[in-house]
Parts: sequence; C-alpha cells; structure tokens
Amino acid sequence: MAWGTRWGEQKLLPNVSPCPRRPPGGRCRLPRVTPPPAPAPPPPEGAPARAPLVLAALEALYPDARTELIFRNPFELLVATVLSAQATDVSVNAATPALFARYPDAFALSQVSPEEIEPYIRSIGLYRNKARNLAALARLLVERHGGEVPNDFDAVVALPGAGRKTANVVLSNAYGYPAIAVDTHVGRLARRLGLSVQTNPDKVEADLGRLFPRDRWVFLHHALILHGRRVCLARRPLCPECVMAGFCPKVGVEQTGGHG
Repeated sequence: MAWGTRWGEQKLLPNVSPCPRRPPGGRCRLPRVTPPPAPAPPPPEGAPARAPLVLAALEALYPDARTELIFRNPFELLVATVLSAQATDVSVNAATPALFARYPDAFALSQVSPEEIEPYIRSIGLYRNKARNLAALARLLVERHGGEVPNDFDAVVALPGAGRKTANVVLSNAYGYPAIAVDTHVGRLARRLGLSVQTNPDKVEADLGRLFPRDRWVFLHHALILHGRRVCLARRPLCPECVMAGFCPKVGVEQTGGHG
C-alpha cells in the first residue's frame, strides 16, 4: 500500500475481548472494563436542541471529516498519535515516513534505545520524552500483545505516552470503535457552542456523548477539530464566516475586532 493511504476499513470490534479458556485449576478472569467518566452536571440549557443543528452544519461543511494523521496500520496510528501531543499533525506527518521506514513495527522499535529514535522525531516538540515513551511502548506491545496494538481501551491507556484521548483516537480510527477524542479544539468548541460547561476533557466527552448519536461520535470529533483549526480559532474566531453563527451562543468569545 502506498505511503499516505489510510488503513483499510475495519469491521467494528468489541472493546472487551471474550473471557479466555479457564486455566487448569484456575479461575476465568474477564478483562477489566473502564468505567465511564464520572457523572457530570447536565449539558447547558438549550444544548439538546442545539446539538442537531451543530451536527447538520458540520456534516454539510466536512462530510468526509477524518483524522489528518497519515498512517497505514494501527501501530503507525498509535505512534503518530503519541507524537501529536502538543504538536501539529503537519509536523508529525513530516517526521513519520522516515521513522516508519527505519522502524516499521513494534518489534523493530522495541530493539532500539530512545537515543536512536530521537533523530527521527527531533522536529517535534518534547521529542526526548516522546522517544522514551515510544521505546517503552514498543517493548510493552511485544511483551504483552505479541507486537500488535490491542483493541481494548484499558490496554491502550496503559501504554507509555498514551491516555484516554490517545485510546479513543486509536480505537475509533483503527478499529471503528465509537469514541469521542477530546483535544483542545473539541473542548473549546464544545464550550463556545454551549454544549458543555466543563473544562475536564473526560466530562466534555461525557456531555457530547449524551447529546449526539453514538454512530456519529467519530465523525463529530474529527469535524470539530477541523472547524477549530479553520474557523473557530482559539484567539480570533472567524464568527462572521461561520455557518453556525445564527445559533451559536459564542460562550467566552469577546465581541472585538469584528469577530465573535
């Protein structure tokens, strides 16, 4: 498959694998299931009526919204997502071709030191810390998962450099699992659109999950990210150009300079 193409469409896989066969004289133990985020106050008044308008607008603007990270398989997506923390997708996409050409899988990456990884990701912020995480992550993939990226939420979260957002990105994009990955753009737009008052990403995720259909969660977070990058900018949102200006409450947006 040529570089730059996305990994093939995957059949939806369950978040929790079935219980393995009972070992001799032992007990069959089910994998631990991550509980949902702690209950949060209900979304702001008007949010349930506004949510369908937001979804319709995003579907019209970004019908093919998807991650802008370039990957060919779950391993590449996991590595790219770890690298993308506090970095742009553009910078990650510029660095990963050479990285993956040298270390194409977890087995190859697990054999090298962080110092050997650093030259390939030096252009990305926090590259030393990320190199350490990638080396440790690859070793755990080999030791615990046969070199494969697990399709289990808890297992991904347990990997060095990963977290809830990383797990949601990997499970949704590589395995088709319905999830909302809340980054800075998703959180900002959720608050500006009056869909959540929360600042904690887990609670924003819970609010959005209650407001939008489960089968649109993956699209939603990609579309919100695109809109946050192109229109609803952090410092000077382009409100006059936004198709949602008519119903957006513009929470926290200053009415200055023709914006907001």
